[in-house]
Amino acid sequence: MKLRHLPAFFCLAAFVFNAHAEIYKRVDDDGHVTYSSTPLKGAKKLHLEPLPTMAPPSKPQQKQNAEQKQNAEGFPRVNRETQTRRDDARRKILEDELATEQAALEEARAALKDGMENPEVYKGPDGQTFRNVAKYEEKVATLQEAVTAHEKNVEALKSELSNLK
Repeated sequence: MKLRHLPAFFCLAAFVFNAHAEIYKRVDDDGHVTYSSTPLKGAKKLHLEPLPTMAPPSKPQQKQNAEQKQNAEGFPRVNRETQTRRDDARRKILEDELATEQAALEEARAALKDGMENPEVYKGPDGQTFRNVAKYEEKVATLQEAVTAHEKNVEALKSELSNLK
């Protein structure tokens, strides 16, 4: 903390430690209740008990078993075999998700291609066919967003897989 802020800090600390206010309550003729820290005409001073305080709960003790030991920081340690099983399971889950996401990406690309090849049209009162450009652009934008979302998911899954040991 810089020295130039020290006086302000002490003033604030003194204010906080001496924070004590008298509270007054007044009920007017219409039944409206008003609370104030300054005396009001017809108000009664409230005598409030201090709020109870308690210590924060302690952290629960972690159980230790044959597979887990506590290191110096209190984090559980897992033996190499258990960690290898967990990593293999995680890799399998990520590979399954990647395959599913790649299939969804191909479907989204096919839907986008189909959407781009089939413009939105409507028929006028005289039977003439017109293109609905706004609806077409909205449809293509939605399909493109789906493709982009799937592409990002595939990249994220590939990145996660590359980070595994």
